[in-house]
Amino acid sequence: MTICDTAISTNELEVRYGTTVAVTDVNLQVPEGALLSVIGPNGAGKSALLKALAGTVEAHSGTVEISGPSPSFVMQSTEVDSYLPISVRDVVSLSRYSNRGPFKRFRSEDHNAINEAIDRLNLSHLAKKQLHEVSGGERQRTLVAQGLAQESNVLLLDEPINGLDIVSRDIILEMIKDEVDRGRTIVITTHNLSDASRADQVLLLNNCPCCLGTPNEVLTESNLRLAFGEDSIGVGEKIFLDDPHHSHTSEHDEDKVRSFRG
Repeated sequence: MTICDTAISTNELEVRYGTTVAVTDVNLQVPEGALLSVIGPNGAGKSALLKALAGTVEAHSGTVEISGPSPSFVMQSTEVDSYLPISVRDVVSLSRYSNRGPFKRFRSEDHNAINEAIDRLNLSHLAKKQLHEVSGGERQRTLVAQGLAQESNVLLLDEPINGLDIVSRDIILEMIKDEVDRGRTIVITTHNLSDASRADQVLLLNNCPCCLGTPNEVLTESNLRLAFGEDSIGVGEKIFLDDPHHSHTSEHDEDKVRSFRG
């Protein structure tokens, strides 16, 4: 596949929360069908950048241009109120209301998109379960399936695999690879250097871009020390990140200490 047209473009983008600058001076040109990984320490503005791209927060200055319809934006899963009567299928179906409107009946293409997303995230056996009844990994896969079913040209994923069980992690990573192969543009925030190394482009962020380029250009010890400071440690050919300010539950040591072989 030849990558040529631009899917995401930002110019001097800055996002503020009140008087606090979350992220600034972001200039991106992401081609269609490319995977961009955004990496940086906790509090570096990764989520703020995704929210600006999604249009859920207003840019303080600069511009954002997204080709095609509004992008799909998948945030990290949270705890679900046990009194909320919503099934896995219901959650995925919510993605189609922007196409149909709340009072219009779904058409065959809507049902097909919902079913395909549920199947690809391996949720078919859970489709009728209440969202609060499924595990954290299954809940995250449900949210990713919702983003997939929206069928936007651009998919934004905010740390979709951090702290997940290995099955859910592998299913989501395989979906990302398949969608990029199909021509969808994906932006993913991550703390995992190995995952970032699989991207076409990497943006190393610490409230403003430290560097942007290919994984080999960006994921170097000097660049990582610039962004992470003493939380990045070089040992031989390996670079380890141990960000104590990024807290989450994980069953795997790799989510506590991430390594990348250059």
